[in-house]
Amino acid sequence: MGLEPKRTVAELEELRDLTGDESGAQRVAWTDTWETAREWLRGKVGETGATERIDEAGNQWFTLAGASDRALLIGGHIDSVPNGGWLDGSLNVVAGAEVLRRIAADGQPPLTVRLVNWADEEGARFGRSLFGSSAAAGSMTDQEELRQRRDTNGVALPDALREHGVDLDRVLEARSQLANVAAYLELHIEQGPVLESLDLPLGVVLGTFGVERHQVTWTGQAAHAGSTPMNKRRDALAGAAKLALEIRPIAAAIGGGAVCTSGGVVCKPGIVTSVVETAEQLLDQRHLDAGELARLLALAKEASERFAHEENVEVSWRRIWSIEPILFDEGLIELAERSIREVSGTSHRLPSGPLHDAAEVSRAGVPTVMLFVQSLRGLSHTKLEDTKKEHLELSVQALDTLAAKTLERFA
Repeated sequence: MGLEPKRTVAELEELRDLTGDESGAQRVAWTDTWETAREWLRGKVGETGATERIDEAGNQWFTLAGASDRALLIGGHIDSVPNGGWLDGSLNVVAGAEVLRRIAADGQPPLTVRLVNWADEEGARFGRSLFGSSAAAGSMTDQEELRQRRDTNGVALPDALREHGVDLDRVLEARSQLANVAAYLELHIEQGPVLESLDLPLGVVLGTFGVERHQVTWTGQAAHAGSTPMNKRRDALAGAAKLALEIRPIAAAIGGGAVCTSGGVVCKPGIVTSVVETAEQLLDQRHLDAGELARLLALAKEASERFAHEENVEVSWRRIWSIEPILFDEGLIELAERSIREVSGTSHRLPSGPLHDAAEVSRAGVPTVMLFVQSLRGLSHTKLEDTKKEHLELSVQALDTLAAKTLERFA
């Protein structure tokens, strides 16, 4: 049985029809629809002869035994955000299933080959992304905080996990799954506009951005909107507004793909007749270089102090979350670039702004690389998400070529 990329596209459409509706994909992790998708995947992979296991963190593994216990791992996630796109995550595992079919048909591979469907990459229901991969990587250190998490209906995370056979106290036992992994490959839609702007179908991912995420609290003085002169106001929102605009030139000055986002501001007392007393601002900053990420943060803090002085308000910072930049394996990047050139003629190297399970696997010390396929209009996490079918087929060919080269390298 040779590789059939068109079958991957047909199966992606089948999965879309099975687990979506008029609003988009509904494969939110720890739900019945997600389990329906996992059962569907089980049926597709069964014909390869690979054995299935669900690990302690809920990750779904399919193992095709090879001549060596060392394993080539191909992975992705089948869960989606609510009203999500038909390709985000699902392309990874459906294309991986097609590659697994081709390898199985060729006889025993030199390495064991494993397809993994990571549990809850999106974090859509409980706000904890990369759940399964971080457990397997051993980097999950927030179990106590996770016990307190609840969804919009008040269901506690541990209770939802239990309904799907997962005990939060045991999730780190999934670390054993990465013990013999020689390399990890992940295919994903770009979720951005770069490849489309270059008129290229495929690219090699250098790594995932580091992230600094903070809450910036501005404190002024509530006062009557009608009786307080403009030059006497201590308007907390004025400081937040200035910072929201200033992060743009800061990102431009740093360069190298730097991005900064003021994602929300909550004002109190929050009424039209009062000057804003407190403004709680959310700030997200990302870069592929750790030093430049630190500069992004330092420059934003310096600007906030300057604006606080100008507006006669106070400002304080609280880190919400951070992760260091993750650089992928240089040798695998070279193999990935060669693979793309073989199937499409031209390649391009680019960083990933969004985080992916590949980042957690790489943090665990496993040689890792990702392939990106072009996203139309750069859209993702929406039912409008799309990629040309011919590009999807090329991406399956590129993943298969990369898998063959990686097996040869590590054999």
